[in-house]
Amino acid sequence: MEAQVSRNRTDLQHGDPLSIERGVRQLLADKMGGNLAGVWLLVAEHLRLGTWDLLCGWTNRTAERIEPRLAMQLVHEAAICTTGIREGRTLHARGGFELANGLPFVATDTAIHEMLDEISIADTMRLQVALGKIRRASGHFVGKLLAIDPHRVRSYSKRAMRDRVEQRGEKPTKQAQTFWVLDADTGQPVCFTTASASRNVAEATPELIDLAEQILKPSEDSTLIVADSEHFSGELIRDIHQRTGFDLLVPLPGQSAHKRRWKSIPGTQFQRRWAGFATAKVPYEMRRRTKGNYFEFVQRSGERPEDWHYKGFLSTTDRDEVDPLTRDFPKRWHVEEFFNANQALGWNRAGTMNLHIRYGQMSMALIAQAAIHQLRQRLGEPISHWNADHMAQDLFFRLEGDVHVTEDAIQITYYNAPHADRLRTHYESLPEKLQKEGIAPVIPWLYNYKLDFRFR
Repeated sequence: MEAQVSRNRTDLQHGDPLSIERGVRQLLADKMGGNLAGVWLLVAEHLRLGTWDLLCGWTNRTAERIEPRLAMQLVHEAAICTTGIREGRTLHARGGFELANGLPFVATDTAIHEMLDEISIADTMRLQVALGKIRRASGHFVGKLLAIDPHRVRSYSKRAMRDRVEQRGEKPTKQAQTFWVLDADTGQPVCFTTASASRNVAEATPELIDLAEQILKPSEDSTLIVADSEHFSGELIRDIHQRTGFDLLVPLPGQSAHKRRWKSIPGTQFQRRWAGFATAKVPYEMRRRTKGNYFEFVQRSGERPEDWHYKGFLSTTDRDEVDPLTRDFPKRWHVEEFFNANQALGWNRAGTMNLHIRYGQMSMALIAQAAIHQLRQRLGEPISHWNADHMAQDLFFRLEGDVHVTEDAIQITYYNAPHADRLRTHYESLPEKLQKEGIAPVIPWLYNYKLDFRFR
């Protein structure tokens, strides 16, 4: 086994395209089988998504090179909710996992890290923009209501870094930070950025909005961004206010001064919307370093004066306050739903604080999530509501099958597959289905073989 690992590491460091092609074709000729054959369903979705072109562009390597194949391995490792399980452990000979990546072996940690460390953060940002544009064109999101939110996970890195408190009353810990934009209507991610532990929300969010702006190209029909009170920053509010096509709605902190001011608003300025709920819209002036004039939406809850309590929101634009408060802002909680469903793809852990490597790994998980989303939508209930870990355990790891070549196609034969009728509808005779969709039915990282499925 050690000799096999050593050989694979040598292939990665000095690997030539011819050796890779020979190895892949030999494995295909040998026929493979196992209980990880479900990952081949994602290959079909990669063809629809254009994943291979994204990976070749990101690695700046041509299709026959090894680097895009390493990236594809990272995508599939994220999809099955595992990281760092390489050659000689559990992924080897488990239904052609390595073949799905266009490789004759499972690459080592060292090779993966060396590849990631050579790719700049700017290149990874460009990848996210390209992926986001494809997803928008594919109808994954519209981009008229966005939710921004930081996502932090505990880090066990030994390097010195700033400790953070995620929730009041907790002990400060080392944390890895990411900052996200999600489409609040569909719950799908638009983009994210990552940063060191010392960077705060006000500093990181403008870069995040830059990415979203490149993807969505907002017009004069403004896109509303909803945020939590952590984003209440004069610098950030002014930055978004000065952008074309973006408005911001953010809660004011529940400080005593704000509460006294809300209580002092004359009752005549509140409009009763329904029992126990009234709203008022008043001007709001930012008076410190980042001066500016905005609007404050104040909601008053409670039917009797002794029961009244207030909450205030700053809006960068003048609009009717009812829909933003009662329809739009509550959708911000789709962010929590998204992470509960998808963080197992690799966003619930921080194996390294090298930002090049971390940004690359997380972006490969973003591609995996996009492909899984397409698969979920295609298969419908109940699979469409399975979280990422459920998908991995009950679909990708559960499907037992054979991988073999028949003439010009790689054929995947599944045995006793769950929801076989539904899978058959979407994946049997796949080349013909892809051609009807205007998609080339060949797999470029598998030497232009076609892909087809059988269900027994």
